[in-house]
Amino acid sequence: MSLEPRPHQAMREGAEFDTIRALMARWGDLAVDIGDDAAVLAPPDEGTRVVSVDACVENVHFRRAWISAREIGVRAAVAALSDLAAMGARAESVLIAFVIPDAWREQLSDVADGMGAVIREAGARIVGGNLSRGAVFSITTTVIGRARRVVPRSGACAGDLIVVTGLLGGPGAAIRDWEVGESPTAWSRGRFAAPAPRWAEGEALAAAGATAMIDISDGLAGDARHVAAASGVRLELDVARVPAGPGIAPEAAMQSGEEYELLACIPAAAYSALAARWATLSPLPLTVVGVVGTGHEGVTSADAPVPRGFDHFATGNTLR
Repeated sequence: MSLEPRPHQAMREGAEFDTIRALMARWGDLAVDIGDDAAVLAPPDEGTRVVSVDACVENVHFRRAWISAREIGVRAAVAALSDLAAMGARAESVLIAFVIPDAWREQLSDVADGMGAVIREAGARIVGGNLSRGAVFSITTTVIGRARRVVPRSGACAGDLIVVTGLLGGPGAAIRDWEVGESPTAWSRGRFAAPAPRWAEGEALAAAGATAMIDISDGLAGDARHVAAASGVRLELDVARVPAGPGIAPEAAMQSGEEYELLACIPAAAYSALAARWATLSPLPLTVVGVVGTGHEGVTSADAPVPRGFDHFATGNTLR
């Protein structure tokens, strides 16, 4: 079942509504049915509806001096869309809420361009949102999608292989360089400023029989702990096999957040069948980094202590 997009609702005069009209003009046909109190969506023709929300806050997820306004928009959209990819889903609809200090008003169009580019590539549409004036710039993005097969964090089983997409460590390396006044490498800056949601990889892993999956936003070590806790198992990582980017040690790559790569657990036979055709599905490497063990839940490694991972409310954490 599908609903035809309704026309935008007429809005009264005023600075707030002028801003909405400016965003609509920037997004063009990407934005549909804007101006009502709520979006009207059709139920999915097949599969399962999947919904997530993500916040991107200045001086928590980025600093203004590090990346452009357009790149901030890209990161905000990717962070939300990546949560769907981690469930084996693709986005269909997006809602965006902005908190806008006066100093950000002139750059809002560039932020919108970055978000629009990612959302258009995802094949989704912007169906609503909210604007508010405030002291700190933030973007809260709600994504609504559909999955043929949903993969939670909680299904990992003893004997499953632990796999990771892509190369890790770039965002963490970029932040470390910026914080000491140095310029990051082009690769690590690109991984921080222009990540991509791994929806094709998420769908492929789900279809192949992955039992648990998560996107790497708090660091491989931290997100492995989330899977271990949800599944009630122990994840045994081989640090030496962690796929690190150029010039980055595997130990550092394990702690790097904001990656938006996927960590999945998958039965060995299913992995072998998937690996044989992975190159036709994705240009990214798919690396085995460990195995799901038995015993007490948690994350262990024979190579080195496993760090805890990022925690927004831990003492001393000021930036992801």
